[in-house]
Amino acid sequence: MTTKYETIDSALYIQNRKNFAEQMQAKSLAVFNSNDIYPISSDSSLPFAQHRDILYLSGVDQEETILVIFPDAHEEKYREILFVRETNEHIAIWEGEKLNKAQATAVSGIKTVYWLQDFPVIFRKLMVEAEKVYINKNEHYRVTTAPEVETREDRFIKQLQHDYPGHTYLRSNPILQRLRSVKNKIEIELIQKACAITNKGFRRVLNFVKPDVWEFEIEAEFAHEFLRNRSKGFAYTPIIASGNNANVLHYIQNNQQCKDGDLILLDVGAEYANYSSDMTRTIPVNGRFTPRQREIYNAVLRCKKAAEDLLVAGNNWYKLHQEMGEIYTAELLQLGLLDKADVQNEDPNWPAYKKYMMHGTSHHMGLDTHDYGILTDDFVAGMVFTNEPGFYIPAEGFGIRLEDDYVIQASGKPLNLMQDIPLEAEEIETLMNA
Repeated sequence: MTTKYETIDSALYIQNRKNFAEQMQAKSLAVFNSNDIYPISSDSSLPFAQHRDILYLSGVDQEETILVIFPDAHEEKYREILFVRETNEHIAIWEGEKLNKAQATAVSGIKTVYWLQDFPVIFRKLMVEAEKVYINKNEHYRVTTAPEVETREDRFIKQLQHDYPGHTYLRSNPILQRLRSVKNKIEIELIQKACAITNKGFRRVLNFVKPDVWEFEIEAEFAHEFLRNRSKGFAYTPIIASGNNANVLHYIQNNQQCKDGDLILLDVGAEYANYSSDMTRTIPVNGRFTPRQREIYNAVLRCKKAAEDLLVAGNNWYKLHQEMGEIYTAELLQLGLLDKADVQNEDPNWPAYKKYMMHGTSHHMGLDTHDYGILTDDFVAGMVFTNEPGFYIPAEGFGIRLEDDYVIQASGKPLNLMQDIPLEAEEIETLMNA
């Protein structure tokens, strides 16, 4: 079975499962389910997007898949099991090729593969042997309320606990939060490919933008370049925000015309093999920054460069943001957007700089754009973070944000995976006027 992206070495998934299994308690098994295909109406559905946890542990990018990890199973063949949907000629004609057992093994490195209909009988045999079960709930720190949509995983867990009430249930998410937050060499290469595709899209857009183009036309230019470079498209819903639209942090309508003299904030990233990139650039519609726009732009750029010095092993997310608050405050005072009285009278819970920079400077990135990671953990080599300072000034009709993706190193400054994407104001202007 072929995929749009190049074949990924199954060694990645073999190692990921090994790392997970080493964290499991004795006599326990773990179960992971694929996502649903979500209906729209009539016979329409959204494009399938795999649950990142089963993808991380198996590489199988297909619906109706279950992974079981049971390191202490008596029979060796049951220590790792993959259940996939049985394929046939009818499915191949109407839906397209699905994984057969040999292909599932090749992708995942798992030797024991069964059809999904065999799951109940085999799983019952394993549950008689197991004492504890790791279940996989969404515990990401950005999930603040219970989701309205019940997932395939949620339904499975509900039925599992009903059918097997005597087992001890454990949480897989804390293990995955730490494992997934540190990327290995293969993962970093995949993220780098996504960043390289984003670079191509941005350079295309620099040659395209001019007064009176529409935001959605710019979005289309990115999409064209992403798709022709083996990406499925955007890693997240793109923000193409001209003028005051940039001051709406999650502006995604992308339906306004870009006016001469305005800036455009572009928060866009390509995916590659389900790994994200996350870039923001701010460019002038007419190819030239005004003196004031350039002044703000360079202040944001200085903040971004200062944050690079803080994205180092041994620091942590909370310290980074505390120190960046002081840097933002100093720059905003210099720009005349804050005065000393604003700072002296500020609410400690909402410092003065938050009027112009109200979001975080950085977040984990990887399989999810806002990836797994425990914020209290110190930074270690292999973690991937965004760096995205911005100043938003509705009174002046624009907002500026700049964002690149970085890999924490064992020592010294982080590796910028987007170092080839134009960033300096002079380079932006030169490329737009070439």
